[in-house]
Amino acid sequence: MDFNYTLIGQLLAFILFVWFCMRFIWPQLLEILETREKEISDGLEAASRGKRELEDANSQREVIVDEAKKEAADLLSQASQRANQMVEDAKSEAQEEAERVKASASADLEQAAKKAREEIRSEVAALVVSGAEKVLGAEIDKDKNAELLDEISKEY
Repeated sequence: MDFNYTLIGQLLAFILFVWFCMRFIWPQLLEILETREKEISDGLEAASRGKRELEDANSQREVIVDEAKKEAADLLSQASQRANQMVEDAKSEAQEEAERVKASASADLEQAAKKAREEIRSEVAALVVSGAEKVLGAEIDKDKNAELLDEISKEY
């Protein structure tokens, strides 16, 4: 095989082309590839970080929801207990009021009965004196009769 100038010229042109590419084009291509690789790795890292944050947020959400459910159950329980307590208080107050009214009515009834007895005694005493006066036909001393009637009424 003959080496001629064309082959040597092509070899020099190829070497010059490779040198030119390695000197000016290759560094820019590597820089673009490194930048793209860095962007991709940053994106993947951000995605994995976002996934972890989402998992953390979901676990925190579950904890918060559980706490809210417990708090709601506690509030319902407290409200129920308060309502039951209010009902019991109202019942006891109503019962106390009924007992007071009953005691007051009983006292009023006893007082009215005593008053009625006293009135009946007074009327009976007046009738007895009037009847005795008519029977005896003479006047009886009213002061002595009043004393006697008082003594008799005290005995009964």
